[in-house]
Amino acid sequence: MNHLALDSTAVLSLCVDHPHRDPLVDLFMDSEVVSASALALTEALAGIDRITDSSIDRGDLEDEVRLLWDQVHVVPIDTACLEDAAVLLRQRPLRLSDAIHLSAAVRLGRGLTWATHDPVQIAVAEGLGLGVWSPTS
Repeated sequence: MNHLALDSTAVLSLCVDHPHRDPLVDLFMDSEVVSASALALTEALAGIDRITDSSIDRGDLEDEVRLLWDQVHVVPIDTACLEDAAVLLRQRPLRLSDAIHLSAAVRLGRGLTWATHDPVQIAVAEGLGLGVWSPTS
C-alpha cells in the first residue's frame, strides 16, 4: 500500500503556492492512504498567521487546510501515542510536537513515506525506518 503521512508543515505546504508544492501534491495524489496525527490540524491552523497578515488570505488558507483535512486519515493522540513520544524524546533531539507526530506515524507501520519540511525530523524518521519526502532531501 502506498501510504503518505504528513506533519503540520506538509499539511500547510499542500495548501500554499510555493516551488516545492507540486512534487508533494503528486505524492499526495498517488497515495492510497494519507494520514496525520490529530495534532497536525491544530499546528497547521496556528501556522496560518505566520504565513500571511491578510485576514482574507488567512480565511482562504484555513478553508483550504480544512478541505484537505477532510481527505486525511487522522491518527488519534492517545496514551499509547504519548508514551511512545516520551520514549522518542528521551532518545532523540526532538520537540514534543515532533515526537507526537512521528509516534503517530510509526503506529501505522514502516511502509509509509513521512512528509515534512522540518530538517530535524528527517534523520529521526529515517532512523525509525520511515521513508521521507522533504524538499531538502
